[in-house]
Amino acid sequence: MKLLVTGADGFIARNLLVHLRENRDVTALTFGRKDDPASLRATLAGVDAIVHLAGINRPSDAGEFVTGNVDLTRALCEAARAQARPPSILFSSSIQAERDNDYGRSKRQAEDVLSDYARDTGASVLLYRLPNVFGKWCRPNYNSAVATFCHNIARDLPITINDPAAPLELVYVDDVLAAFMSALADPSTTAPVVQPVYRTTVGEVADLIRQFRVSRDTLITERVGTGFVRALYATFVSYLPPDSFGYEVKRYVDPRGAFVEMLKTRDSGQFSVFTAHPGVTRGGHYHHTKTEKFLVVRGRARFRFRHMATGDTHQILTSADAPRVIETIPGWTHDITNIGEDEMIVALWANEIFDRAKPDTYACPV
Repeated sequence: MKLLVTGADGFIARNLLVHLRENRDVTALTFGRKDDPASLRATLAGVDAIVHLAGINRPSDAGEFVTGNVDLTRALCEAARAQARPPSILFSSSIQAERDNDYGRSKRQAEDVLSDYARDTGASVLLYRLPNVFGKWCRPNYNSAVATFCHNIARDLPITINDPAAPLELVYVDDVLAAFMSALADPSTTAPVVQPVYRTTVGEVADLIRQFRVSRDTLITERVGTGFVRALYATFVSYLPPDSFGYEVKRYVDPRGAFVEMLKTRDSGQFSVFTAHPGVTRGGHYHHTKTEKFLVVRGRARFRFRHMATGDTHQILTSADAPRVIETIPGWTHDITNIGEDEMIVALWANEIFDRAKPDTYACPV
């Protein structure tokens, strides 16, 4: 497939072009802000489809809405009509097309131009009326509250919120591109929609992004594995400046070795890593409810257990060469000894965040 992507300098197009480069069966041509509309006829030779992302949404003069949204679309359609096989067109419109403002009217007029093109040529035209799109590479301090919040909070800069309760309808750029790619692959697509649409408020978005920033200090992560929070967290991280890609965590050192907490969750425990010098034993305690998982990632270890009520004992030998997760069991006192010749490194997960007031950890030699 040979495609032309207009608005190639913009946020959605930059993401789309990366996706298209991942597909060896697609050749993508671009048309950007600096290109001459008069070149469109020659550019479109042999093009199968156009992804029309070019447009104006924050002009210095309202007249630019017409030139950037309507006139350019008309020039594109005229060039497409001149082709031996008029290409299909996928157009990123806006939900503003439903509203009576300069931007909305210009988008609606562009839709009309494209509908005429579809009627006259029989070519497929898909009109996507998108709400606010967020994701990596969106320009901050321009027309996206999400981009501005992510950029500023990532740099500890202030943000301005006039009405925290103001509603926001958002779609994530990767979901937009998934819809686009699916439509391009299936010419019979007739329902130009992007799902899911996230309905939230300005205040809720700002609060979440602040929590993402604070998590680097508290180590407590939000539930970033699914849905809106996943997409927003990925967006926030994409705005970190390179000198903030890493951040320090505390390292606790004693004669046995070192201990570092890496990540804490609100309801699924925390992750840590510790070391032990050769011959050193760590642990020697039991829990009533807390459980843990240990994974030796360097060295050799001996785990010992003793039942607090029956006195039964158990022992496990493990090493990094044969990865094995060892669980501590409530009611069994336990310890771990480095039985190798080098420093041992162990990854540790506990099912709850350590609470100094209620540690559920009771010293008791095995």
